[in-house]
Amino acid sequence: MPGHLPIPSDFSSHVNLIVTPPPQSQAPVNVLILLHGLGDTNASFTNLGKQLALPETACISLQAPTPLPFDLGGFHWGDDIIFDQETGHMDFDTGFSKITGILTSMLRTLVDNCGYQPREIMLFGFGQGGMAALTIAASFDAELGGVVSIGGPLPSSIASSGTSSSKNRTPVLILGGSSRTLVTSDAISKLGAKFQFVDYKKWPNKVADGMPRNRDEMLPIMQFFSRRLRSRAGVPEGSIEIG
Repeated sequence: MPGHLPIPSDFSSHVNLIVTPPPQSQAPVNVLILLHGLGDTNASFTNLGKQLALPETACISLQAPTPLPFDLGGFHWGDDIIFDQETGHMDFDTGFSKITGILTSMLRTLVDNCGYQPREIMLFGFGQGGMAALTIAASFDAELGGVVSIGGPLPSSIASSGTSSSKNRTPVLILGGSSRTLVTSDAISKLGAKFQFVDYKKWPNKVADGMPRNRDEMLPIMQFFSRRLRSRAGVPEGSIEIG
């Protein structure tokens, strides 16, 4: 049986999330959890879910649990706030135990109460949100549909947590800029040590990590979705060809 459309009251009242149903009143077969970047809110990724309009896919835009200090605005996914003494920038990699607990509870609700299989749940994250997505994928006890991380490498706590006899089977697509990026060769190696299926795309015309700006930058993400999202209705009328 297909899962039912999740609603906010299915989840803890302590989480701030917005559910966008599939386009054209389709029944949801998949769930895509969207995790915004450091210092943002879930409003921008709610719009992203609407713009993606993925067939038979409900989007859940989750807001990070902790506001930034000093009236900076926005929220963050980490357990702590650490500033680099040289650059003054905030460190992305400050522990993810709090959001891992939140996401684990959400996944269990989607599976146990809403009727989805883990394989029908995907995550998409930007920057620190991508790191949170990789953390839950690495720690969850079942294969998920996949993770898209833009500019978000595997957190050090997961990368250094030891080796397992079998790698995690959740497929990962990680994307980054051509030079000023957190998606380094070392970051790719650490992902490959934890996950069996890792696809890395470097945007040659984008210097730093950032959200896709055009069709060419979005293409590998849509191709990944087309491979991993399930369908019970076939190819819907009006679909955009991306081959």
